[in-house]
Amino acid sequence: MLQQTQVKTVVPYFKNFTKKFKSLKALSKSNEKEILKMWEGLGYYRRARNLLACSKVLINKYNSKLPNKIEELKKFPGIGDYTGNALLGLIYNKPTLAIDGNVKRVFSRILNKEEKKINFNKLIEQNKKNLFNTNRNADFVEALMEFGAIKCKPKDPNCLTCCLNKSCKYFKSNKKVKNFRKKMIKNKDYDIFCYINKKKQIALAKNSQISFLKNFNMPKIKESNSSIKIQDWKFLKSYKNSISNLKLNIKIYYKFSNKIPSSYSWYSLEKNKEFIPNFTKKIFKQVSTLF
Repeated sequence: MLQQTQVKTVVPYFKNFTKKFKSLKALSKSNEKEILKMWEGLGYYRRARNLLACSKVLINKYNSKLPNKIEELKKFPGIGDYTGNALLGLIYNKPTLAIDGNVKRVFSRILNKEEKKINFNKLIEQNKKNLFNTNRNADFVEALMEFGAIKCKPKDPNCLTCCLNKSCKYFKSNKKVKNFRKKMIKNKDYDIFCYINKKKQIALAKNSQISFLKNFNMPKIKESNSSIKIQDWKFLKSYKNSISNLKLNIKIYYKFSNKIPSSYSWYSLEKNKEFIPNFTKKIFKQVSTLF
C-alpha cells in the first residue's frame, strides 16, 4: 500500500483491510472485486491484484509459509529484487538490503558517486562483512530505507548532524555529486464519450485507451483528433487530471441514449457497489451536473 503513496493516506486503508482480512487464509478466499473495492481511492491497483494472487499461491502451493530464497520469491506475482530482498531481511533476518531510491542515494552520497555508475549488488557483496556485522539484519533493512527518507533526503540532507558524515565523501567534498531525478512528464489529450440515460446511469466497458486503466470499466475513450465523429456528441466540459507521470488534458462529450454497444453495461452515477477507479469517479462527477 505504501508504494508511491504517503503513510497518512495509507493508514485508514490498512486498518480497514486488516480488520476485514485477519489472516492469510481469509485474504486468499476473497475475490478481485472485493479487494479492489476496499482499495478504491489508493490507485496503483495492480498492487491489490498481486497481493490477492500471492495469498492464493502461498495457501495452495506453499502451505502458508513464505519461501526464504530470492529465486523462489521472484516467482510470485509482483515480487522482484526489491520486494524479495525486503521480505528476506524483514521476515527471515537475512543479510540483504532492499535497494530502493532512498538506499541508492545513501550509498551514492557516501561514495560521492553518481548512482548510475554504481553496481549496487556488487557493492553489497564486496562489503558484506562491514554491512552485516550484527544479527539485526531486519532492523538494518528498514533503518537504511528510513535513513534515506528522513536524514539523507534528496534535497537539503541533514549532513551536519548525520552520524555518517565522518566517512561520507559527499559531506567532505567541495564537488558534490548530484542525483536528482527529474520526473519525465508526459502530456496526453483524451476525448471521453459518455452514453447516459434519464435514469442517471452511464455506460461503461473495459475498452480504455489508457494502458494502466484498460482492465477497468470506463466510458468510451479516444486520443484527441481521433476518427470519432465529435459532431454526434455534445460537449460538456474540459479539465485536467494528473496520474503518476501523466498529465491528461480531458474533454468530456455526452449523449442521452437508451441503446448502447453490446460490450457496455449501465452503471449508476450515484450508487455503486462495484469498484470504480478514481479516474472514472471524476467523470461521474462531471456528468452528474447534467441532472
